[in-house]
Amino acid sequence: MVMQRPQTNPTPQILPLENGDRLSRHEFERRYAESLDIKKAELIEGVVYVASPLRFQRHAEPHSNLIGWLWNYRIHTPGIKLGIEPTIRLDQDNEPQPDGVLLIDESLGGKSRITDDDYIEGAPELVAEIAASSAAYDLYDKKKAYKRNGIQEYIVWQSLENKLDWFGLHDSEYILLQPDVEGIIKSQVMPGLWLSVTALLAGDMVKVLEVLQTGLNSPEHTEGL
Repeated sequence: MVMQRPQTNPTPQILPLENGDRLSRHEFERRYAESLDIKKAELIEGVVYVASPLRFQRHAEPHSNLIGWLWNYRIHTPGIKLGIEPTIRLDQDNEPQPDGVLLIDESLGGKSRITDDDYIEGAPELVAEIAASSAAYDLYDKKKAYKRNGIQEYIVWQSLENKLDWFGLHDSEYILLQPDVEGIIKSQVMPGLWLSVTALLAGDMVKVLEVLQTGLNSPEHTEGL
């Protein structure tokens, strides 16, 4: 009598993550976890975007200056968390990995939370991105997803055009926040977060931090969230 081996079902192959794939958030996370060679990928409106290698002047240097400004704000502001390139579970079609986020602690009324597996779920109060130009998807599908999910403020620095846009959410629409007579934009959701846009675009971080310190010394920041 010939004994037959029991049949087993082969383990389904996990396909690689490819730029332009249309996936559910669950499948995106599954493939991303297996794609060890990919350093950064996002799911925006159901479409996968795999990041290209990052150039220094186009991305790395502006990113460091932007994060330096946000970090100085965070260390002087209780109840605020800063994340660098965190994964955010926004909805079933969107899982971005923005360059920087500021979020208010959930205990103080923040709209997002940190999940048991250490991701952000929900809408952080402020998201910042470095985009190559105004043609980047950051200003189209990603902006639309951020708006729909209620992210209150969205900063986009277009490095090739040396331009920065700061959007605030009003009546479910993003409007551009305008600088005051001194050229300073003031956050409407983060008390005391002030920015000299011209100084940032010129790489004058001393001036950027001087203006921020003025914001940190303002009554609105002293009163807190």
